[in-house]
Amino acid sequence: MESWVSRSDLASLQRTSLNKIDTNLVSAFVERWHLKTSSFHMPFGEMSITLDDVACLLHLPIRGIFWSPQDVTEELAVELAVDYLGVSQGQAQSHVRSCRGSYYKLEWLYDIFVHHRAASSWAYATRAYLLMLVGSTIFAYKTFTLVEARYLLLFRDLDGCSGYSWGAAALVTLYRYLGDASMYSCKQLGGYPTLLQCWIHEYFPTVGKRGENWNPARNCGLPRAMRWSYRQGVLKVDDLRPILDELTPTDVIWRPFEDHRAWRVFDEICLYRGCLKWGETVVPYLPDRCLRQFGYRQYVPSPPLDCMMATDIDVDWISYHQSVVDVIGSSSVATTPSEVVDGYLEWYYRVSHPRLVPPHRDAPREVPVPVYDAGPSDPDWARVSTLIRRYLRQVNAEEEDPQFSDLFEAL
Repeated sequence: MESWVSRSDLASLQRTSLNKIDTNLVSAFVERWHLKTSSFHMPFGEMSITLDDVACLLHLPIRGIFWSPQDVTEELAVELAVDYLGVSQGQAQSHVRSCRGSYYKLEWLYDIFVHHRAASSWAYATRAYLLMLVGSTIFAYKTFTLVEARYLLLFRDLDGCSGYSWGAAALVTLYRYLGDASMYSCKQLGGYPTLLQCWIHEYFPTVGKRGENWNPARNCGLPRAMRWSYRQGVLKVDDLRPILDELTPTDVIWRPFEDHRAWRVFDEICLYRGCLKWGETVVPYLPDRCLRQFGYRQYVPSPPLDCMMATDIDVDWISYHQSVVDVIGSSSVATTPSEVVDGYLEWYYRVSHPRLVPPHRDAPREVPVPVYDAGPSDPDWARVSTLIRRYLRQVNAEEEDPQFSDLFEAL
């Protein structure tokens, strides 16, 4: 079993998770995330979580293929559990029905793992363990109790699951959930919040509270996320917002992983500009908007990509070289860590709103109406909205229930 886990290239995830997340610190950054640019809009320019950050923090492979899964219905979720987790038909049906969709509970997977390990059924035990591992880390659902059944398809062939770009998978999933969480109506962040919080700790040493397990100079090749431990923060989001507004480029460690290169050499594919995908999720990856994190002078970037129109993502990923040339060809190595070209900040303040606290605190403004409470402008849509709400009330639906998440989002 240990051999399969090691060959999957996911073993590092066994040790990287923080035991608790500073939700206020994370939320203060989430509200600065912009979906179209895949970046945080800070007062001095854009920053983002890059492929290189994932490689250094989690020690996941960056190179590899993207995954395009088949649709998994509840019936197929039952079949997969029988075939690849070694449970009975009745047990699988009962469990999937209790999840109200094509999901498995993490607690259930743990019980399966323990059972098969005791019986020395190593293939079943390993699949349950790996699915539980990714379901509680890089593919964590918003409830943090479920994992999508389709991810079991990744581990059908335990000898062949190491060819994926797990680093890109982690990043795509987190980007997707950051996009959701940046909306006013969303109350929870999915994906791997440990990745985001450890990224904050590395780049912003003066923001938030953190514990340090070891000094980077004394690292023995461990994932950099293991450097950090949770410490209870005392600041709320309202307190952190003006602190982030007042940050300057000198408050940032622009290249925090240069002392980690003995264990993770920089890979030029991290400068690929294009779309990343995992499953049906496609997100823009735009390193030309955060060049200072790569040691280059920041210029005015190209307009964001429309990934909805992308058709050859796998080909673009494989032939990334030209993209890298285009990204760095218009720049030069920075002479100071935070160097930008003339006119960059003027452009940036024209197209963004990087300061969130108004300069003058007048009378409090009216709280914006959440999207799902806004009244439709068309009578027909109003009727549809009323009928959906009535149905959700009749079945006592909750917004956190994955079975009804699409209906709540539609409202």
